[in-house]
Amino acid sequence: MRFTAVITKEGQWYVARAVEVEVASQGKNIEEALANLKEALELYFEDEPLPEALPEPIIATVEVAL
Repeated sequence: MRFTAVITKEGQWYVARAVEVEVASQGKNIEEALANLKEALELYFEDEPLPEALPEPIIATVEVAL
């Protein structure tokens, strides 16, 4: 099953979050963060049923005037 990951840098860590489910992990670099997210998702779905289908997420930026 394929998930969409969003990666942000928070301090010295890269944080990877799955968009479709509330699972996140971190790593010292992007590759480590994604590997850790993959492991976290695998562990998460040991106790949760797999969704039958995932809708394609729409990723967009929003500009706000401050």
